[in-house]
Amino acid sequence: MTPRNLREVVIESLVRAAGYSAVVFVGLIFFFLLREGLPGFAEVSLPALFGSRWYPTEGHYGLLPLIGGSLVVTLGAAAIAVPFGLATAIFISEIAPRWAREILKPLVEILGGLPSVVLGFLGVLVLAPFMRVLLNLPTGLTAFTGSVLLAGMAIPTLVSVAEDALDAVPRNYRDAAVALGASEWQTIWRVTLPAARSGVLTAVMLGIGRAIGETMTVMMVTGNAARLPTTPNSLFLPIRTMTATIAAEMGEVANGSTHYHVLFVIGIVLFVISFIVNLAAGAVVFRRPKRAERVLS
Repeated sequence: MTPRNLREVVIESLVRAAGYSAVVFVGLIFFFLLREGLPGFAEVSLPALFGSRWYPTEGHYGLLPLIGGSLVVTLGAAAIAVPFGLATAIFISEIAPRWAREILKPLVEILGGLPSVVLGFLGVLVLAPFMRVLLNLPTGLTAFTGSVLLAGMAIPTLVSVAEDALDAVPRNYRDAAVALGASEWQTIWRVTLPAARSGVLTAVMLGIGRAIGETMTVMMVTGNAARLPTTPNSLFLPIRTMTATIAAEMGEVANGSTHYHVLFVIGIVLFVISFIVNLAAGAVVFRRPKRAERVLS
């Protein structure tokens, strides 16, 4: 075996080992969550676990307020981040001149690297008082404030991935559309976006995944009130998310107690939700090539 072939074999083995190790690490994390969380299902009945009240000091471990709070904040963030993120990605990739693109793309990536605690600090000091005055609310620490901040955190990820997907569309697609008489907007809407659909949907999924797993920001600006969001104005009231609950209570709970195990049950729910989001993103990515193969065959 020549040195070059040996080097290729070593690199291939390292890459394969890295891929397998990622799967092993995820499996170990899930195993740890199950080991610590399964006793919670034995100590608290399912109707109590999915009750509408979270008050551990009195033995109430209802997860619905926490799940509902996470869904409200995440859906609110997605409703804000998706249109703004896609519009920004389209502008950077298709409309902005080259000099502006060279400035905007690194700027977006820098924004994506800002620590969440810094954004939460700005939310507490600036955004929450502004929302309280603007919307005439009793407090600015609401689900809407959390949604705005989470959207700000998800937009850089969404823009970066979506812009790369749009930029990967071959130039001759655009040239062919223009040659057929399409305007710039018609080319973007009817040709470029459909061609980059899998990458754009992946960007949306990754942005939503970023919003679901965020902790410090929502813990600082959502009010941390474990209430079930059942009214239309729940978006403008304090709520509590699953991630914030784990971060706020895990350090003070007694090891091995019912409360301790139920917090790991919340972790299992979060893990399953994140897995479903990533699985959906993977299905979107690999669905289109298969469809193209069927057309070609």
